Amino acid sequence: MRTTAREEPPLPRDASPRRYLMCPPHHFRVTYSINPWMDPAKPVDLPLALAQWEDLRDRFLALGHTVSLLDPRPGLPDMVFTANGATVIDGKVLGARFAYEERMPEAEAHLAWFRARGYTEIHEPAHINEGEGDFAVTASWLLAGRGFRSSPLSHDEAQEFFGRPVIGLDLIDPRYYHLDTALCVLDDTADEIMYYPGAFSPGSRSVLARLFPDALVASEEDAAVLGLNAVSDGRHVLLPATAAGLFAPLRDRGFVPVGIDLGELLKGGGSVKCCTQELRG
Repeated sequence: MRTTAREEPPLPRDASPRRYLMCPPHHFRVTYSINPWMDPAKPVDLPLALAQWEDLRDRFLALGHTVSLLDPRPGLPDMVFTANGATVIDGKVLGARFAYEERMPEAEAHLAWFRARGYTEIHEPAHINEGEGDFAVTASWLLAGRGFRSSPLSHDEAQEFFGRPVIGLDLIDPRYYHLDTALCVLDDTADEIMYYPGAFSPGSRSVLARLFPDALVASEEDAAVLGLNAVSDGRHVLLPATAAGLFAPLRDRGFVPVGIDLGELLKGGGSVKCCTQELRG
């Protein structure tokens, strides 16, 4: 009798404790439009937005991560999207410089938070960058988006400050106006990512395919619900629950997908990653 070898299940991944900076959406609303997701004609249910944000925070805490809070400021409705306020690597802080006037005061609010907590290696940027919105940290590279928000000149600035090689990637679809809407680092110790090719220029797609030949490639359907705006601790991947097509491929690789509903915050153009700035080192 002929038998066939049974495929072995993937080995479980190891999670590592993370430190995150978040900001409660007490002043969140959509009164202007600076990305295709924002429509001031669609009202925001603020109590629901807060409840959804609290669920994300509580999930991080339940997984053993540390969450620090940035105090929200009146008149800055997008402060909930803390990923845009800075990039932190090895305890070094590269501040943000926002492209749109509506968000510019957020940069100083973030820098004030870091200074008050004893961070000493802080760089105030000369060129526009929107923090982890357009910077993604892998084991080998700092991936850097450009095309809608962050300036290409910010890439050299980040490379000089962090001393890490920067790989510039061109975004071409306005729905994916930040890198973190189209690409997620799954394992920052092994250069493992997932991304949506349609968000990138042909040359950038070729670069990603060359650097990450084993990447998880997302479908248009999962990208269109901001399924790639996700956060991974090396094992658990917190991502929009509506990105159903990503769950099985993540499990096949040994990850544990955790679906999150941030539907109200999606009205501002952000989801899990946008609400989460990682404090590395």
